[in-house]
Amino acid sequence: MKALLNILRTRLWTPAVDQHQQQQKQSHRQHIFQQLRMNHPTTAVVVGSGQNEQAVPKCRFMQYRRANERLTRLGMVSEDGSKMVELSNLTCASRNMQDFIRQRYPMDSLLESVQYMKVEDVDAVGIRLLPPIQAPGKIIAVDCNYVDNCDEQHISIPREPVFHAKFATAITGALDNIKAHNVARRIDYGCQLAVVMGRKCREVTLKEALNHVFGFMVAQDIVARDWNALLGGTSMDTFLPLGPTIVHKCHIPDVNNLWIKTIVNGEPRQAGNTRNMIFKIDVLIHRLSHYLTLCPGDIILTGTPAGSGAYRRPSSSFLKPGDLVESEIQNLGRMCNKVVNPYG
Repeated sequence: MKALLNILRTRLWTPAVDQHQQQQKQSHRQHIFQQLRMNHPTTAVVVGSGQNEQAVPKCRFMQYRRANERLTRLGMVSEDGSKMVELSNLTCASRNMQDFIRQRYPMDSLLESVQYMKVEDVDAVGIRLLPPIQAPGKIIAVDCNYVDNCDEQHISIPREPVFHAKFATAITGALDNIKAHNVARRIDYGCQLAVVMGRKCREVTLKEALNHVFGFMVAQDIVARDWNALLGGTSMDTFLPLGPTIVHKCHIPDVNNLWIKTIVNGEPRQAGNTRNMIFKIDVLIHRLSHYLTLCPGDIILTGTPAGSGAYRRPSSSFLKPGDLVESEIQNLGRMCNKVVNPYG
């Protein structure tokens, strides 16, 4: 698993620091894929089957590279992060996640076929985790979509959702570094639930909106608050960590009741729940589909709860090189991204 661990390494560490960081990264590796469970029925072990249901690869999709390879592969990982299967060589599934979504592969058939695939230990494979999707056609974010986020800004709750765009070149992986660009002085964070579209839709009804969703993942929406959004403040390189996997909607029975957290250097900064969204996911899809056509692989960022660095009191808390940002959403997993000097 050295390739996965080396992603968080910087060239300036001393051997003593390196040993400490290796212990931290070992902990990150053990939990990076894990479903963050809290009183959720899917955490139960199947009694009498002789097999832990959490150790069976399911529709939790990842893109990765094996050690010493440049080939992107597509796989599925188990809830506890211990087991995986590769799809791109053993099935007719595309190697590219976006193309796989367009294939509309039947999930029930895929789950049934897992029993005939080679199941591997994640630790033994030696993978480098990539963003679960790397080139979406559109990334659309909504502003001020949590009640507590509006309260901390002392603004009224919006009557209509307000959207802005991010660019795909900002995407980075769940264990990749976030670059503290020299032109940005006030770098902020905000954990968000990301919706991945599964079907093309235009002017979809509220009732049908969620039928066009493929799945969900964790996103950390990094923004340079001293830059105008239109001039790149939201879309600088590495300003959109995604991952660790895309969890198919069949594994998320209630997307409107998931806790969401950001932890910086071990300090809890954000603690919210998706039930506090002002505009739910079906409303966002419904509204957007009346402005433009949503396509398979498009990403919708659904807003962030209270606790962003700009609004912390008594003083703001922006990110700086050396900070470790952990982003967590229940049932979707966690990300661990280190903030680094872009030239370090």
